[in-house]
Amino acid sequence: MSRGRRHSELILLVVALSTCFSAYGQQMITDPDEVRALEAIHGSLEDPVGYLRNWEKEKDPCTSWSFVHCLQNETEGYQHVKELRLMNLSLSGTLAPELGQLKHVEVLNFMWNSISGSIPKEIGSITALRLLLLSGNQISGPLAEELGYLPNLSKFQLDLNDISGPIPKSFANLPKVAHFHMNNNSISGQIPPELSALPRLQHFLLDNNNLSGYLPPELALMPNLTILQLDNNNFEGSVVPASYSNMSKLLKLSLRNCNLQGTIPDLSTIPGLLYLDLSRNQLTGNIPSNKLSDNITTIILSGNMLNGSIPLNFSVLPNLERLSLNNNRLSGFVPTTIWENKTFSPDAKLRLNLQRNLLSDISGILDPPPYVDIMLYGNPVCGNANERQIIKFCRSKNGEEEYGSLNNSIPSCAAQQPCNNYFEHVPDGCFCAAPFGVGLRLRSPSISDFPPHYSDFEQWIIKSVDLDHHQIHIDSVAWQSGPRLRLFLKFFPPSTNDSRTNDFGKFNDSEIIRIANKFAMFNLSGSDIFGPYDLLNFTAMGYSSVLFPPLGGGKSRISSGTLVGIVFGSICAAAVLLMAIIFVWLKMCRRSHVSKDQPLPKFPMRIEGVKAVGFKELEAATNSFSSTTEIGQGGYGKVYKGILAEGTIVAIKRAKQGSLQGEKEFYTEIELLSRLHHRNLVSLVGYCNEGSEQMLVYEFMPNGSLHDLLSARYREHLSLGKRLYIALGAARGILYLHTEADPPIIHRDIKANNILLDSKFTAKVSDFGISRLAPLPDDETSGHLCTDVKGTPGYLDPEYVSTHKLTERSDVYSLGVVFLELLTGMRPISHGRNIVQEVNAACQSGMISSIIDRSIGPYSLDCVKKFLDLALRCSLDKQKDRPLMLEVVRELESITYMLPAAFDNNIAPDLDVSTSGMSSSSPTSAYSRHTLTYTTMEGIELVSGVIPSIRPR
Repeated sequence: MSRGRRHSELILLVVALSTCFSAYGQQMITDPDEVRALEAIHGSLEDPVGYLRNWEKEKDPCTSWSFVHCLQNETEGYQHVKELRLMNLSLSGTLAPELGQLKHVEVLNFMWNSISGSIPKEIGSITALRLLLLSGNQISGPLAEELGYLPNLSKFQLDLNDISGPIPKSFANLPKVAHFHMNNNSISGQIPPELSALPRLQHFLLDNNNLSGYLPPELALMPNLTILQLDNNNFEGSVVPASYSNMSKLLKLSLRNCNLQGTIPDLSTIPGLLYLDLSRNQLTGNIPSNKLSDNITTIILSGNMLNGSIPLNFSVLPNLERLSLNNNRLSGFVPTTIWENKTFSPDAKLRLNLQRNLLSDISGILDPPPYVDIMLYGNPVCGNANERQIIKFCRSKNGEEEYGSLNNSIPSCAAQQPCNNYFEHVPDGCFCAAPFGVGLRLRSPSISDFPPHYSDFEQWIIKSVDLDHHQIHIDSVAWQSGPRLRLFLKFFPPSTNDSRTNDFGKFNDSEIIRIANKFAMFNLSGSDIFGPYDLLNFTAMGYSSVLFPPLGGGKSRISSGTLVGIVFGSICAAAVLLMAIIFVWLKMCRRSHVSKDQPLPKFPMRIEGVKAVGFKELEAATNSFSSTTEIGQGGYGKVYKGILAEGTIVAIKRAKQGSLQGEKEFYTEIELLSRLHHRNLVSLVGYCNEGSEQMLVYEFMPNGSLHDLLSARYREHLSLGKRLYIALGAARGILYLHTEADPPIIHRDIKANNILLDSKFTAKVSDFGISRLAPLPDDETSGHLCTDVKGTPGYLDPEYVSTHKLTERSDVYSLGVVFLELLTGMRPISHGRNIVQEVNAACQSGMISSIIDRSIGPYSLDCVKKFLDLALRCSLDKQKDRPLMLEVVRELESITYMLPAAFDNNIAPDLDVSTSGMSSSSPTSAYSRHTLTYTTMEGIELVSGVIPSIRPR
């Protein structure tokens, strides 16, 4: 083909494109002001995965942009944005002030992304806004006063961010707000008593913040308050106001670990109370003897200084599931009438935690039924355990675990053929259909045990979503810290043909949209026992193209002019597509003679001792890489949980096209892990290298990464003992790499993300893609000279960065940063601040206690100081000043030996503090375990003369 002819075709292509875009531009139907605002919003966001790739200026938002939902205004001739549903799209960047120009928007949903910056005050001018949904981001800064003037706002969902500063008093001006969900932030200061004027507020959730001052008695004036949840704040010296007993609609009162004093008020006047948690405070006196509500399921008063006897009114609570009175000073006898007078419904259980009190006797015969769990460890009554035949009730247990985990797989249909692709057998019939999955989390349930409420939950969802009983399946249930309850639901199309299905065993598009909107718009009917919920995700293999279409609205329809524009635009698009195909085909023909003899390079992939796993097996193991099996993602790609054919549970890391990890790193990981074997290194099960697929198959780590554990601000109490155990495991794994691997290895990317935790929190080092062989022993001073500095910002050895000299002590620096994360809960780099500099500054100013992670619980100051000193020496600027890894391991073992017995209860039971190859005369043998007397497990009041403890702030 001649050059002139090709030139003519290019001109024709450009003319066709220009003509079509010009014609399409004339048919723009979104309000031009809102188009400009959306373009600014797009410009402030970063979209690494490309979910917003069709947000282009040449396209109209209301007809072409994903996740933009609109309603048409017939009188104006424009469509207006009703909802932005940008949930769970891996977005970063900031929220643009131009959001305030979307005057008709009712829902702003940016949940579960990585958006930073502050909430623009301009949002306060959106009078139509009903739902402000920003959960699970990295939003920081204070809340603007302007946000308190939203006349139609119903839900303020800002939890799991880094918001700081006080609650503006202007929030008392929100006439329709029903939900304050602001837990797990850094909100500080006094709760404004003015909020008592809110007429419709139902859920007041500000747990896990930095609130201080007193508990306002005026909150009792809220006429519709059902949940008051303020756990893990610091109302130092405050009491539980007696006025709270007047909250006639209150269902849940949770004030755990708030530094409260005084006595427990009489709450028997609250008629519908379901859940009471006043644990881990400094409450004194007797437990009120008046009978609480018959509806109550949970009473948690542990970790206080309560005295007197156990009231007999606990014996007449028909729905009680959990009574925790452990770690107090209760005396007298254990009343067996608590369970003897109770009628148990199917699947119901009763957990009685009475550990560590002064109980000396049993009121009757201690012969409870199997569904009653009694814990008496640490009471004088256990001194006669053999005589009284109660030894089985006197073993130490962790009383904070929850009942109710559930894995509810659908029964297999042996007589039927397995379903293809994303189809599954429906729960009540052996035919195949495509389920629609919804991930939920109950953020404040008023129960402690799920199985007895299974049917109630199912009925609640069925009624709310308007489906039949056989169309819902509760696939899995798991308790999370909080406590919160995570569930995954599957909805199936009906077995008979009706208007909600198509001919292929799937819901039709409109039905999927209807179900999705029920959850996304938070339109489920209210539930007393299940409370408010988080929408986590949708899983819809085969339905994804219809999950977020533009909403047409009730009676709105497309005008004739718009229809003409769409038809004309479609014709133009087809013409352009045809021209583009011809153009690309000509280019490929031109290049074919150059590339046909140059095959892509391949690394040899036959490695002894490593299993090659086929793509089809991994596809089957992950249900076609369903998002329900996804457990993480990074620059390399996504990680899935899978079950291999032989039943092995594994983690599968699947590379994405154009990932940061190249084929060389892929091969390096396999080659290294095939010859490294240590209990503190992750094990490689196999690999897949078929076609364009590169996957690594590891042993599954049930507790995820250390980064996940420390980032989950709703995380469980992670004691100093458990943190030391994790630190020691990681250090031993790295010591093996440096001294026992043949040849020795420098990891180069030690970070919290690459330290994985098994079911017992044993730390295992992972990700060897950029590791390097260590220099020979006689060449340690020179180290490796690396032309390319690799690693993760915040963990990188500063001398390695400046000189390109890589030694084992570069790993020591990175591990030192991990130690600081374990102690402080801070990120290596946050808001431009470096963790090493921040901790050094705090130590120099004598403010050590201010930087210790508040979720660590009470701790030995002596042990914390030694651990902190070790962490700072590991993270010194000069390599020669840092300890070797062997010294790090020995010091951690010494600190672990020093840990007082009262603080080591959460160390893993199989902790072995001996180092391979160390003699009995090593420094660790000189240390003996300290013991101390204590009155409460949480260290509320320690006997004088022992190692001091500090309650972190």
